[in-house]
Amino acid sequence: MLKSHFSIDPSVIECGCDEAGRGCLAGPVVAAAVILPPDYVNARINDSKQLSRKVREELRAEIERDAVAYAVCFVSEKEIDEINILNASITAMNRAVQQLSVTPQFLLIDGNRFRNQTGIPFQCVVKGDATYLSIAAASVLAKTYRDERMMALDAEYPVYQWKKNMGYPTPEHQASVLEYGLSPYHRRSFHLKKATQLSLF
Repeated sequence: MLKSHFSIDPSVIECGCDEAGRGCLAGPVVAAAVILPPDYVNARINDSKQLSRKVREELRAEIERDAVAYAVCFVSEKEIDEINILNASITAMNRAVQQLSVTPQFLLIDGNRFRNQTGIPFQCVVKGDATYLSIAAASVLAKTYRDERMMALDAEYPVYQWKKNMGYPTPEHQASVLEYGLSPYHRRSFHLKKATQLSLF
């Protein structure tokens, strides 16, 4: 069972934050921020990577129904190229928090790096999506919203099989890039750094 609260004071309004798509070749990075009720219980919520697509979709509806507040932010592949993927991930989480309809008093950030632009106290938690309920809920929203976007983009560029790989560097995706080149949704900066692996340049 994941922990429902970080603070010993349950009246503190906590917000969990996570992102999806950091390791992809194509598409946006997506972050979510979620404030759950302090006494919230949902035994099915877990790190989105541990859940099937069907369960993630079911949980998305439950989280959106039950959350005190939630927000989802997309940072495009163009902005990723401009500011790099780490900065884009951090930017997405900050923007998601800033879009919340309720202002949290404390942020729980998945991972070990964060540059706070909100002025709200925070704690980074390694493997936080497997530790705290609010971060796991954010991971579910970030993942499902990003998958939804990639499946829509797949209709424009089916040769990359994004509806299967969601933009991640599977062997089939990399082979498609070698055969067809880069789409407008591919991250140029990532490929420049990985050029020796993909033999693109």
